[in-house]
Amino acid sequence: MVRALQRGLGQVTEESQSSGVIWRDDDVPVSSRFDDPYFSLDNGLAETRHVFLDGNDLPARLAPGFRVAELGVGTGLNLLALAHCAAAAGVDGVSYTGFEAFPLARDDLARALAPFPELAAPAKDLLAAWHPDGFDARIGPVTARMIVGDARVTLAAWDGRADAWFLDGFSPAKNPELWEAHLMSEVGSHTAPGGSFATYSAAGHVRRALSEAGFVVERRPGFGRKRHMSAGRRS
Repeated sequence: MVRALQRGLGQVTEESQSSGVIWRDDDVPVSSRFDDPYFSLDNGLAETRHVFLDGNDLPARLAPGFRVAELGVGTGLNLLALAHCAAAAGVDGVSYTGFEAFPLARDDLARALAPFPELAAPAKDLLAAWHPDGFDARIGPVTARMIVGDARVTLAAWDGRADAWFLDGFSPAKNPELWEAHLMSEVGSHTAPGGSFATYSAAGHVRRALSEAGFVVERRPGFGRKRHMSAGRRS
């Protein structure tokens, strides 16, 4: 580990040389590549539940065979929250496909997830399966797969469709590649009729791209310090 001053965060933190993660307040991971936190500085799990679960009307829509996909796996927190949600609802047979260009090192993943003890059981499954080249694994009641590579390429090659999307790349201002109109179009074409998306981003160009991709887009109250988020259904 080395000491580093994270630009924009204003305090000295530890940086993992293995994966470019900078730690704020000991347990909040920040990407040194994109200068952006992996999850909310306020409460990452509460943010996940507000934005990605509630934003896709989960667990109400969960049923055997329900398919979730995600752009930006990150720490796997959204996947674990989904697994916890499905287990609490007594729903088995949910599937998850995550697209990730820069997988974390396992040690960084473990450190990032340690502050969420209620997710300890699915986190154990995820850590056992985690590999920088991707994985196929059972995470609680969820059958999960991580596809590694540039989503602009890997999503176009994917032969699946999702009933719900978690759009959780880094900020559009810092990671614009994951919010391009062409990629949002691919999200739309890989969504089942009546399928949904949710994202913390309320950026106008993101909402326009998703509308053009066939979603009825709405702006909703955001989590914590964010005034707004976006969610919608495939028309």
